[in-house]
Amino acid sequence: MANCYYHSVSSVKKWGGKPEDYQPIHDWFDESKKIIAHWSHRALRHHAEGCFAAEQKFGTSIKNSDGKMVPVRLIAERHIVEDMGWIPSFYDWAILIKPTKWTMKGYRNVGQDNWRRTKSITYTRYY
Repeated sequence: MANCYYHSVSSVKKWGGKPEDYQPIHDWFDESKKIIAHWSHRALRHHAEGCFAAEQKFGTSIKNSDGKMVPVRLIAERHIVEDMGWIPSFYDWAILIKPTKWTMKGYRNVGQDNWRRTKSITYTRYY
């Protein structure tokens, strides 16, 4: 969805209340649009860990204006599914990051399956 208001309207259809009840949660998910006005802004919060982060920020549930308690994680999951069609993990986003010279400073490639820091600490890639 292009605008958080429409996510809020969708939440009203699902759980009742008013759009204002849900707006802060949906605004928080898309706050990264301030950094980059591109679909890739979603990598910051549109994943499973983002659902748990929303719970930490807003609590485990909110009371809408109809007096109904609605789990924040369900609101978060619905936001992500509406935008992406599924809920990726952060790993699903991270594997899309391509190594470049500036991101790999201090590392050297020692084979397709391993990356090693030059100070003898071994790191393994799992993709």
